[in-house]
Amino acid sequence: MAVTTDALPAVASRVMDTVLSLSGSIRKCVVTDLDNTLWGGVIGDDGMDGIQLGELGDGPAFAALQRWLLELRRRGILLAVCSKNNEDTAKEPFEKHPEMILRLEDIAIFVANWDNKADNIRMIQKTLNIGMDSLVFLDDNPFERNLVREMLPEVTVPELPEDPALVPAYLESLHLFEAVGFSDEDAARTAQYQAEASRVQAQASFTDYEDYLVSLDMQAEILPFDSFHYPRIAQLTQRSNQFNLRTVRYTESEIAAVAQDPQYVTRYMTLKDRFGEHGLISVVILKKEEDALFIDTWLMSCRVLRRGVENCLFNAVVQIAKENGCKYLIGEYLPTAKNSMVKDFYPGFGMEQIGEGRWRLEVDRYEPLPHHILF
Repeated sequence: MAVTTDALPAVASRVMDTVLSLSGSIRKCVVTDLDNTLWGGVIGDDGMDGIQLGELGDGPAFAALQRWLLELRRRGILLAVCSKNNEDTAKEPFEKHPEMILRLEDIAIFVANWDNKADNIRMIQKTLNIGMDSLVFLDDNPFERNLVREMLPEVTVPELPEDPALVPAYLESLHLFEAVGFSDEDAARTAQYQAEASRVQAQASFTDYEDYLVSLDMQAEILPFDSFHYPRIAQLTQRSNQFNLRTVRYTESEIAAVAQDPQYVTRYMTLKDRFGEHGLISVVILKKEEDALFIDTWLMSCRVLRRGVENCLFNAVVQIAKENGCKYLIGEYLPTAKNSMVKDFYPGFGMEQIGEGRWRLEVDRYEPLPHHILF
């Protein structure tokens, strides 16, 4: 379709939003203030009857912002609260106000205290285990916005309009949350992170980490790619930056092609435990090369690190190599600005270095590693 010259900047901007999403440059979480951000007024001073929501005063503008945030949550964007408040007071509108659109079950992490917001955002980022540049911070107070910009420069901090009626349209115009597709797991992401918070609390009651892992009753499935999971698998290749050995991005159609190509062996892994479903947490794409199996892609959700998932899946990959008559397993690490956490992944499994960033394992000499995951 032909477009006018005047329209080209807007078209180019939207195309680049999609390209950046495909390249893994995406925001995953909105951290929002409460007073005069999600509602008008100060809950601690004005009380439930005094804050503006619904049809009162600027209420429609705040309701519009909440509807926008709720739609983001349904698309898999995490919502977190960071408020200077007493926790019980801050939660009251979520629990009791009839015109509140967002509810506590929509919030992955709720932080309300009197500490500085930069420190609280660091805690939120650490708990969610996502990159600091995956966060967007919303606050009506210029002081708090500037504090976060200065102390956490990687966080995106929009300069919100003073008129709350202009805020929703302004945020939409930034196109911060473009994505090339959505999967069924996106809608369940908040519940997964809420369950993760429960796991962290449970871990605190154990003095021995191995005992804690046993108590989780973890169960996994490791299966070939199937058409039902193509969207989620493609999405993971586009979103995963930290635990990603080669950071190769795939579209859904490319994943389908790989899954149907006999030169490749594909596996995805799901995990659940007594607290709930983790969902699809790891993707492996293996390519047959003469007497070796090359690890084209290995990525994993950082939410499940240090739970034995790496050992479990590596054991399975070595077994696949044996079943395919391969003498060697070849791995490659391609460094990026974000995946340094896995630079020693392959030597950690006893693989020998055979070149810059390349590693090899003789599969018949491999001893399966222990873990506490059942199939």
